[in-house]
Amino acid sequence: MTCINHFKTPAGTSYLVQGEGAPVVLIHGVGLDKSMWGGQLVGLSPSYQIIAYDMLGHGDSAIPGDDTCLKEYATQLKELLDHLGLEKALVIGFSMGGLVARAFALHYPQYLNGLVILNSVFNRTEEQRSGVMARTREVAIKGPAANVETALKRWFSEEYAASSPAQINAVRNRVLSNDHQGYLKTYQLFASEDNYMVDQLKEIQAPTLVMTGELDPGSTPQMARDMAALIPNAKACVIDDERHMMPMESPKRVNEKLLSFLSAVYSTQPSSEEAS
Repeated sequence: MTCINHFKTPAGTSYLVQGEGAPVVLIHGVGLDKSMWGGQLVGLSPSYQIIAYDMLGHGDSAIPGDDTCLKEYATQLKELLDHLGLEKALVIGFSMGGLVARAFALHYPQYLNGLVILNSVFNRTEEQRSGVMARTREVAIKGPAANVETALKRWFSEEYAASSPAQINAVRNRVLSNDHQGYLKTYQLFASEDNYMVDQLKEIQAPTLVMTGELDPGSTPQMARDMAALIPNAKACVIDDERHMMPMESPKRVNEKLLSFLSAVYSTQPSSEEAS
């Protein structure tokens, strides 16, 4: 049985490591934590060193202050890689984690082997922006319980919810257990930073995959295509019939796409002997 090792950095970031090989970092979505990646740990760790961590305000990591900006979420990842002694990694960000991954690619490109943006927002319409800002106001008043039930309906298919009630309940409990301040700060950034440094996206040079589900109402196929069109070495991928939480609901389908991309990226990377 594969061993999963859990650790915490001196800066207070909780993380786990599983597998050996080229490093791949997983960043979860708002309200969740590193436990969402169970399917990816199983599917990817036989070939890669998988590192999953709790972003600021989530799980067992430090709580952000009121003035924390998106760059500081990216800096958290830089500090984690420095702590692990990793010069570079391939970064996979889901939903809010996709915003963090984009910010990391813009602020710390020297650390990046490749980038995957999963089910993440970009250039919301006015209607979409109005909806997410309304949810943010509810969170400010009621905390994580404000919209968890409607979120679960957006995130998962009805079939999955009916067949996997324990999984749905685990996600519900994970959201509800969040620190109010940490959840609100992160949700505010999620709501407002979909166009973060949009004019600099053309500067991202790392190989990039922008992927979402055909039926994802918040991180739409059009968003994925529009984002990929602005990043020089990016391609968009839309998985048929999938909703927002496809890494959990359909890990085999998602992992197939990820493994293909990871293989392509790391097959072109020089070995440590060649690099030196």
